[in-house]
Amino acid sequence: MTDEDERALREQLARLQQEHRDLDAAIAALAASPGSDLLQVQRLKKRKLGLRDSIRQIEDQLTPDIIA
Repeated sequence: MTDEDERALREQLARLQQEHRDLDAAIAALAASPGSDLLQVQRLKKRKLGLRDSIRQIEDQLTPDIIA
């Protein structure tokens, strides 16, 4: 992996982590409001899980495999 590839992955990782945090805040705010739309909360949670999977995939690409 070139330095430019690694930099691009790290930038993408930072964007995904920020979106994950934003979704977490949105879910908390929506769940705390009276009469919140449960379907919308579930959709946001599903999107958040997808982001978590993407984040882990990028982290795995950035972490070198060490054979012990």
